Amino acid sequence: MNGHRRVAALLSVLATCLSHVATAEPYLAVQQGYKCVQCHVNPTGGGLRNEFGAVFSQNVMAARPLPEGVPAWDGKLGDFVRLGGDLREGWSRTDIPNREATEDWDLQELRLYGAVDVIGDRLSLVLDESLAQDDAQVRQAYVKWSSPERGWYLKGGRFYLPFGWRLQDNGTFVRQVSGINMTGDRDYEGVEVGLETAEWSAQLALTDAAASGDANNDSGNQLTGQAVWVRPRGRLGVAAAHADQDAGDRTLAGVFGGLRTGPVAWLGEVDYVRDESFVDGTRTLVAALAEADWAVAKGHNLKLTGEWFEPDSDLDEDDQTRWSVVYEYTPIAFVQLRAGARTFDGNPQNDVENREVWFLDLHGFF
Repeated sequence: MNGHRRVAALLSVLATCLSHVATAEPYLAVQQGYKCVQCHVNPTGGGLRNEFGAVFSQNVMAARPLPEGVPAWDGKLGDFVRLGGDLREGWSRTDIPNREATEDWDLQELRLYGAVDVIGDRLSLVLDESLAQDDAQVRQAYVKWSSPERGWYLKGGRFYLPFGWRLQDNGTFVRQVSGINMTGDRDYEGVEVGLETAEWSAQLALTDAAASGDANNDSGNQLTGQAVWVRPRGRLGVAAAHADQDAGDRTLAGVFGGLRTGPVAWLGEVDYVRDESFVDGTRTLVAALAEADWAVAKGHNLKLTGEWFEPDSDLDEDDQTRWSVVYEYTPIAFVQLRAGARTFDGNPQNDVENREVWFLDLHGFF
């Protein structure tokens, strides 16, 4: 049993060190008053950027604009093909009480995106492929039919589910509790219908209820949906999901939102999960996140995050907290440097739940 616990603890640390990977930055949408579809091909955010997203990266995110006359990438190859990508190399140091500190360099992310606009802005084929060593897999592959004049769309294939914030850090408690993130831990395939209006963004998806890490273990179906009211200074959204599985049903509910106050963008999310497939019976989990992003100067962002996690409402004194401070610097278009630290506070008897993590990231994207 001691050996099993050590292996489990090691796997938990590795998961934490790798959890920085992803591409979305929802605080930017709150700061600018945009919806996700403003910068991304996927209406719910993440993955391939559209032409506006490429221009935004060059002229708004970067501390310094490109020299006049220097051509820049707009994502387009001709009139029908769009390409994009993300590469993230990172260093991390993890300190666990009563253990020797560990350090690691790792290619955390290597992603290639592509889209073919078969019929203008009405019919598109979209691909999101992970190419990193030991992580080669198709993250998204879907066809999307849109009606721009009416605001609705329909897509089918494999895609990220619409639930809560598409956070850059997939290791947050709210993303771990819901199991809905961009890591590919769960592969969902099905159909999604959405509506985009001036003030609303809403989606409803019917997919398989794939078990974690096994896309073939789809013993049931899952219905997932969200609706977000978007205003120039903020937004408020609700999300829900229900998975009907042989091992036991799983029900999720969430509330999330954002507000801009001057140079600071505030994000929040609270998620509730009732899991009947837990090995020891039904379990109720709750997670919450509060984040502040301060635009210190053009190209500079200071991110402060506080999180809380209740892994089982029937147990006392098992809750966990996580505090993060991250500084992001985008010196030129398509390059970002990140440095940060995270501290965890949990069960005093569990050293892994009381660790500290420092990290540096170099992120290149186009």
